[in-house]
Amino acid sequence: MQSERPLRILHCFRSPVGGIFRHVRDLAEAHADAGHEVGILCDSTTGGAHEDALFDAIRPYLALGIVRLPIHRAIGPSDIVALWRSYKEIRSLQPDVLHGHGAKGGVLARIIGSALRVNKYRVARLYSPHGGSLHYDTGSLKGRAIFRLERLQERLTDALVFVCDYERQTYFAKVGRPPGRSELIYNGIDDREFDPVPVAPDAVDFLYIGMMRDLKGPDLFVESFAAAERIAGRPLSALMIGDGPQQQQYAEMKLRKGLGRRIKMLPAMKAREAFALARTVVIPSRAEAMPYIVLEALAAGKPVVATRVGGIPEVFGADSGALAEPKVDSLAAIMAATIVEEDWPERMMPDPQAFKSRFAASVMTKSVMRLYRDLAGGAAGARGQLLTT
Repeated sequence: MQSERPLRILHCFRSPVGGIFRHVRDLAEAHADAGHEVGILCDSTTGGAHEDALFDAIRPYLALGIVRLPIHRAIGPSDIVALWRSYKEIRSLQPDVLHGHGAKGGVLARIIGSALRVNKYRVARLYSPHGGSLHYDTGSLKGRAIFRLERLQERLTDALVFVCDYERQTYFAKVGRPPGRSELIYNGIDDREFDPVPVAPDAVDFLYIGMMRDLKGPDLFVESFAAAERIAGRPLSALMIGDGPQQQQYAEMKLRKGLGRRIKMLPAMKAREAFALARTVVIPSRAEAMPYIVLEALAAGKPVVATRVGGIPEVFGADSGALAEPKVDSLAAIMAATIVEEDWPERMMPDPQAFKSRFAASVMTKSVMRLYRDLAGGAAGARGQLLTT
């Protein structure tokens, strides 16, 4: 049947770091293994050696290749150049599906997909916010302008894909209920990652792993660690792993607090390698959608302390004792409890089997492909309709 022909799928997003990049890599690998042709378009100015290694790992799955060009975080005149360059690249690839991730990726996928449709070329246009613009406040002028832009782009969207119910409800509240199709498809972890990671003999007490920026709460981690020491009544140890624009700020912060020897910092590395270095993972974010690091840590059998933000309560249960408010006293109290209460992990972590059945990558990738099929329809047979003039 025509509808069962392989699809040409292009993922558009800005920064190749963090959860969005992880999400795209998982989808690309699974869909390439299923016989589809997949590609990536993203920013060329962010990422480092760690991200370069991740690109090298995923490259064999990308039949449509990797397109990297400057796409800046802030809205500005450079977006016009990025849009035009992206249009030329995407037009030459002739995708059946354009899936935009994050605000900038959503703009590229939907505007360029709509421009291709004007040229009589059929392409499915999808958008996954992944938090992104939804973090803005409806009370601010910038927030209202961004939500208005989101609303206007809905007419260029074939489907919205939310990675957690919190993200979906936030979109409804801040932007409005979309007139078209929307789906809730949870992030998922590959079966290979549902193996416990043994703890190294010299493991520290706590691990922060993620972007070094205030939104993710590294400063809360440092301050909560100091408070947890006071509650526990003894010195503790910690690692902060990751890169980001405020890395030096946090390094100076821990030194000012006299924690230079007890909190060490390392550059970004693979999550499972980092998990072996600590007994408990702490996610102190101020805002999230559905962070992969929570799923990765739980799949690896790690005890997790996390803030009660975004979709995290959908993983643990809203009343879980592992969830703290994004405040120092709340985080510190739970971090100290993991030290003084020996059975804390057994009492607080989700049931492993129930967790796996809900957050497996196989569930996520199959659900996304069903949506692609529904929206693309006969797109795979319509590639030749792209105008060459």
